Amino acid sequence: MEQLKLDSSILDKLHSSFYSKENTKPLINPKLVSVNEDLALTLGFSKENLYSKTFLEFINGQYFLNGSVPYASAYSGHQFGYFVPNLGDGRALNLGKIKTYYLQLKGSGTTPYSRHGDGRAVLRSSIREFLVSEAMFGLNIPTTRALALITSDTKVMREYEQEQGAIVLRASTSWIRFGSFEFAYTHKEDKKAKLCNLADYVIDTSYPEFKNSTNKYEELYFAIVDRTIELLALWQSVGFMH
Repeated sequence: MEQLKLDSSILDKLHSSFYSKENTKPLINPKLVSVNEDLALTLGFSKENLYSKTFLEFINGQYFLNGSVPYASAYSGHQFGYFVPNLGDGRALNLGKIKTYYLQLKGSGTTPYSRHGDGRAVLRSSIREFLVSEAMFGLNIPTTRALALITSDTKVMREYEQEQGAIVLRASTSWIRFGSFEFAYTHKEDKKAKLCNLADYVIDTSYPEFKNSTNKYEELYFAIVDRTIELLALWQSVGFMH
């Protein structure tokens, strides 16, 4: 895996308030549960890589590919019926970009956005996420992807019971959220500059056709509205709700 490299240039392009560089908190005695061979091979991993100790350590946050700078993203949003200005990645760390996908570890430990959470994921819900995300991909519904899943001997409390701690290695063409824009808007200092910085980054990386437009932010807005309407309709067509 030494030949693989991740691109962390997003950290140079976005204002530093949008993220926090963090260290992983590895699980105890990790074990591989499943790996998405098709996606992994597309991203440049070899089949030999996928069942190696190094790959297991990579998912557990003990081994980092060249160029990787782990960070948790800041964003706002609603949770449990309330608007939270500093919601953020409470249990996820972004690792960097490889080809067209940004990789992320979900369940890798606490971050500055964890609040009172433990920063962990459990095997039960992680299996569900792995299966549902890849099922939607198979149905041609836009979705994040699941690259690999590990379990461990780490114990995590959920609803007064101990469960096995797990980490999902996720992949997405972007981790920018509506809440990323809400975060910039809610935090008043340099609000306009931060909103423009974020919008310019989204245009550069996801909507380059608007880059030279005189109304690029308006065109970006309506393009995202249209894509979101279609996405929600596709979700509802298969009974998926978030």
